[in-house]
Amino acid sequence: MRPKKEKIMLVDSSNNLRHVIKDYLEMSGFEVTDFRDGIEANEQFNKGLFDLCIIDVALKHYDGFKLLSNMRKIDKNVPIIVLSSATDKEDRIKGFTMGCDDYVAKPFSIEELVLRIQAILRRCKATGQREYISEDETIKFGNFQLNYTEMQLIHPKMTRTLTRKECELLKLMLDHKNKLVPREIILREVWGADDNTTSRSMDVFMTKLRGYLIIDSQDRVLPKEPGQRKTKYADGYQPLVEICNIHGTGFMLRVLDK
Repeated sequence: MRPKKEKIMLVDSSNNLRHVIKDYLEMSGFEVTDFRDGIEANEQFNKGLFDLCIIDVALKHYDGFKLLSNMRKIDKNVPIIVLSSATDKEDRIKGFTMGCDDYVAKPFSIEELVLRIQAILRRCKATGQREYISEDETIKFGNFQLNYTEMQLIHPKMTRTLTRKECELLKLMLDHKNKLVPREIILREVWGADDNTTSRSMDVFMTKLRGYLIIDSQDRVLPKEPGQRKTKYADGYQPLVEICNIHGTGFMLRVLDK
């Protein structure tokens, strides 16, 4: 039996570029469904099951970032690569913040694009096959629980559904809780790259996770020691869980015993 071809959605308003990319991807063993218009692509995304999506930002009649946002509302797991002729770093940060897995600036090498696709799909498969993660694993830390399979961060006061990137990042920090995780390790394990753009994206995601955990900031009262330096928390309070930024080095997920 032949192995099942991985299905790719390709959305680009340029007919020439879209046809070139599609032909090369099909020669590389992928099944490609291509769209010129973001509106049609959005409609078909609801119907079809894709293993990876490639989106051009500059779509006619439909903004590529809007399409990315809609896709993430429907499926938080499918890998998405954004294509753009813009070199503005803010656009890159916007793409990663909205949930894309990679950002490729035009012009680009199609051979490199295929390698990026293959690398992302390999990481997705490896993530699903990790032996230390069972299908129903729930990791408890402080007053939180992380349901890795459902990508849910659970607290007695609320339940939040995470994006895949947020879930992977939090899981990595939990694997090394109360230990410093260097920036380059986080970038390599979660983003698969180490450059200024992904580094800034990581900072954005860390800030978001820190905000999700702040709900726990007043769940435990601790006596304030004489002469203790004033902290950002109210006097007498300290969170059970917090992400600490070790400036210029990395991050630590600090988890205190109840």
